[in-house]
Amino acid sequence: MIAAGSLYLRLVGPAYGFFGLGLALYFAYQGAGRLFWPLASGCLRLFAAAGGGWLALRLTGSLEALFAAVALGLLLYGLVLAAVVRAGVWFRTAF
Repeated sequence: MIAAGSLYLRLVGPAYGFFGLGLALYFAYQGAGRLFWPLASGCLRLFAAAGGGWLALRLTGSLEALFAAVALGLLLYGLVLAAVVRAGVWFRTAF
């Protein structure tokens, strides 16, 4: 149990910074009244973590691969929202 928790923290722990970035941007988007991208990014995170985790366990059966899929989901969540802000979506008219 301790070995699995330690492995999780080593592999997924660094990605929590991107999750924090994503949460901060989510609330900023909410304040701006634009929730499409945060919701789309959250769905992407879900598909990457759940789908990738299922696939990783099915193919390899290892916790390392499962934790890598979870880390990828957190990384995508923050990076997609940051990329959308960088692209200037807030300054365009709502559709």
